[in-house]
Amino acid sequence: MLNSPTEILKQLQQRFEQIKHQYHEFRLYDLGSYALNFVTPKSSYSVQKNVAYGLKARQRLDVYRTKKAVAGQPLIVFIHGGAWQHGDKKDYAFIGETFAREGYDVAVINYHLAPEYIFPSYIDDLALALNFLDQHQAKLKISTQHVILMGHSAGAFNVMSVVYHPHPNLVHCRDRIKAIIGIAGPYHFDYKGDPLAQDAFNQEIQYQQVMPYYFVDSNPIRHYLLLAENDQIVKAKNSIDLDHILRQHGNHSHIAIIPKTGHISIIGTLSSLFSRYFKTKRTILSFLNESLEA
Repeated sequence: MLNSPTEILKQLQQRFEQIKHQYHEFRLYDLGSYALNFVTPKSSYSVQKNVAYGLKARQRLDVYRTKKAVAGQPLIVFIHGGAWQHGDKKDYAFIGETFAREGYDVAVINYHLAPEYIFPSYIDDLALALNFLDQHQAKLKISTQHVILMGHSAGAFNVMSVVYHPHPNLVHCRDRIKAIIGIAGPYHFDYKGDPLAQDAFNQEIQYQQVMPYYFVDSNPIRHYLLLAENDQIVKAKNSIDLDHILRQHGNHSHIAIIPKTGHISIIGTLSSLFSRYFKTKRTILSFLNESLEA
């Protein structure tokens, strides 16, 4: 039996309110990141801001250098989330600090945003940034001998897609990527009609021609997929599906569920102010140690 027009309208209104709530949560997190950065300690790193890796205004990155530097220390390349439509590297100083404190250098990267720029523009930006970091490592006083890609939400899709892409860019340091850490990432979903993602992709192209799930190859990279226990935005199936296809190709893959976190709060728990109360940072550090010792 078909629903009445009144029932259909009511369902649409409910869905619209859910979408507004989800988007509002994203904007609230932006405000939270400002607060986190304001109180983040600054003694464990030095930072070089707004380094141009390309000619366009959004092609900028910040480099956080650890004060525990040793020759060839690992480099974490972090990509922020924001439904491919908002977010900025300046909001993630707390990420640079929390890993610089542990002896890692960290590059936090901006990329072009939807709806003005759509897939694969933001993947092309990441490939360009990786090649820039590799080419200018001496000048930047970093090393790309041991690279870890890390992304949250849309950023997790980006770091996975720079490796698994229908038309992959030449990433000069790909054979030196030791690990990919995807935090609450969407890797296998249909973006058509998706209110948070549809503006970031060409609606005329099927998702099977875009999602990294479909372009996995065999390689020695170690994959770590973190899920927020209470994620209401990105379904766990994304990570479960990717884990399955990675293993089918003989690749390393490990899923970890982080208790007491949601889609947005999981990234905030990496702040040095809160990391002791959650498993997020401890879990990632153990994965980093494992990947670098492999």
